[in-house]
Amino acid sequence: MFVEVTGSGVRLAEPEVFTAFHVVRPAAMTPDDLAAALSTHEIGQLDGDDVLVRVTAVRRLAEGRVGDDWEDGFTAMLAYAERKGWLTDDGAMVRAHVELA
Repeated sequence: MFVEVTGSGVRLAEPEVFTAFHVVRPAAMTPDDLAAALSTHEIGQLDGDDVLVRVTAVRRLAEGRVGDDWEDGFTAMLAYAERKGWLTDDGAMVRAHVELA
């Protein structure tokens, strides 16, 4: 799954894919523009070259679009992220690298 950030909004793409997680932004979007979009849509925040994405935001973006078993897959993905050190200490945010669209 990935979080796609555009000039007009934010969406969760491929929510059923739990083996990859990243943020996609347009090549023309500056880091400052990305930071503003993440804040405006309550998605997360920049952390160096990465984004710390709110776990609650991912759930919100997936709501109504995924099946009942989605939460189990997402929870397993977060457990893997925690083992790799990609989850914040409080478990509220998961690290994602940024790719250009």
